[in-house]
Amino acid sequence: MAGRARRGQDEPLAVRAARERERHLQQVTSYGFLVRLGPKRSVTVTPAPLRYWQYDLIRGYVLGLVVLGYAAWFGWLAATQGTAGIRGNVPLAIAVAVVVLVFSTGRFTVSDSAVSTDIAGLRRTSSFGVVARSLVREVVPGRAPAGWPKPRRRGGWWPGRSRVTVRHLGPDGTGERAFTVWVRDPAAFADALDAPLG
Repeated sequence: MAGRARRGQDEPLAVRAARERERHLQQVTSYGFLVRLGPKRSVTVTPAPLRYWQYDLIRGYVLGLVVLGYAAWFGWLAATQGTAGIRGNVPLAIAVAVVVLVFSTGRFTVSDSAVSTDIAGLRRTSSFGVVARSLVREVVPGRAPAGWPKPRRRGGWWPGRSRVTVRHLGPDGTGERAFTVWVRDPAAFADALDAPLG
């Protein structure tokens, strides 16, 4: 056991981050998209509980595209079929809106090893959005302070959520990066990352 701990401290940060990424994917995919239902029935070994998760509804630009699509569709229906065409397609429009809402919902998750964004429509963890916890350097409330890299946005604003910014290293353990996210409980989120809220 002591040898394993020494290896973890001596190995390059990029190797450690890659290992944490794999552990994260394994832990997160052991749960369905609806975490409160518990681990999947197909899982043979009970996974550790997730440290933090929240659901992020449809992004603003996706909502804007949907509204524009509906406006164009109903405009075309009004021009070609009149009000009868619009009335006949309202149930289909509602069904499409529900499908877009459900499949555009994201889950922001912190496991024992990393943090990631998952999209319901993809039915799997987004590999491009994983940041190993060993790469996280600092979590601050609000916008990124001066001198930080320009943060990437994850999720959007929703009532009752506060913005936090996370500074971290790239997957190879070099080069600073940052992302900003709106979370329910900034202190719990920072604690899940083992990075006190600055």
